[in-house]
Amino acid sequence: MMSNPSDFDAILGGQSPAPHQGAILGGIEGIQQKLKSDDLSVRLEAVDQAWNYGTAGLGCLHQALSDRSKLVRRRSRWLMRQSQGAILADQPVWNMTERFDCPRNNSHVEQFAGRQIWAFNREEALPNPQQFAYAFRCDYDDEDDSVADQLDVLLQMPGAELTEALVVGVWVGGEGVCTGDVSSAVLVESLVALRDRFPNLKALFIGDIEYLECEISWIAQSDMSPILQAFPQLEVFQVRGGEGLKFDPTLGTSRHEHLKTLIVETGGLNRSTVHQLYEWEFPALEHLELWFGSENYGGDCWDRDLPPLLEELKFPNLTYLGLRNSGFADEIAAMIVRSPLLAGLQVLDLSLGTLTNEGAQHLLDCAAIRDLETLNVSESYLSGAMIDRLQALGIQVLAQEQRQEEDEEEPSYRRYCVVSE
Repeated sequence: MMSNPSDFDAILGGQSPAPHQGAILGGIEGIQQKLKSDDLSVRLEAVDQAWNYGTAGLGCLHQALSDRSKLVRRRSRWLMRQSQGAILADQPVWNMTERFDCPRNNSHVEQFAGRQIWAFNREEALPNPQQFAYAFRCDYDDEDDSVADQLDVLLQMPGAELTEALVVGVWVGGEGVCTGDVSSAVLVESLVALRDRFPNLKALFIGDIEYLECEISWIAQSDMSPILQAFPQLEVFQVRGGEGLKFDPTLGTSRHEHLKTLIVETGGLNRSTVHQLYEWEFPALEHLELWFGSENYGGDCWDRDLPPLLEELKFPNLTYLGLRNSGFADEIAAMIVRSPLLAGLQVLDLSLGTLTNEGAQHLLDCAAIRDLETLNVSESYLSGAMIDRLQALGIQVLAQEQRQEEDEEEPSYRRYCVVSE
């Protein structure tokens, strides 16, 4: 028997799907036709009918995840969650705890792009690439080691060409990566040269470096545009570190057809980097995270740099927007409630920043916030009473580990983003 929906499950009218009613006219083909109807009620009916077809109906529910109506998308998503956690192999959906509970550079990731991490080992056979992301990290004690060398060894192993997800930590032995002597440019060059050896690569994380290895503000990154140009099938791209980070659109094609998730984690995000991203076309982009960081570490991107994203809809198909780790979260809240982008969002993530009751009030006053599935305001500066009001919206609200303002006379010095150094 199907379990009842939780308080956070968006179900039309709060109703469970109808019980099995026997064969549906036209079967699966009939349901697929109904999903193309201009009538919203017909499409919603088709979603509930797909539930009666078990595994065969999952294909229809997956089809409905792209419906133009948020009601249809939410209904389909909830039903799929009830189907014993079924996840379709061709749909790289984030497990949201992977992002909400991300380690914030105080430890290595334990999962990436919905896959468990397998730390590269020359002595072990490769595990299933659909279930594992292969992680490569260098030891500071071995100056002769590099991720490029490790990748060469990987490519000699049976099944290496099936690799789907790569995670890269410290990319050279010794301490050069921390001092900036060896930026990620050498790694990017190596990966680009191996593009034909990784024909199935769908997910890539450059910079899985914990703070004991290198503070996030010290990580010496480089231009990532060659990666996007070399791997046109890439669906998930994550990079950590803002020093030297670029997405220069002038060095070749600036359109990527398949990128669905882009995550940029920094302790200080440069506005020129953000404006370079605006020059790219990502028609498939659904999940965007920008970590702004502190102005003390190069974070000069501010609310004045967000109109292309929030007003001009540079990336109009976003369902997850994370404007995280910012020192101007109240200003972001005031902008997001006026943004036409909000209508299509399922998740709004303003965590790790300086959001106060003033900014949260903008969210409360906006009716469209109630159409979200999840609002993440964890590690902000909200009162208990404000959190109670947000949680009364009827959506999932994450508000763990609220912080207190520092006891300083100048208000601008009382609040800090969580991740800066």
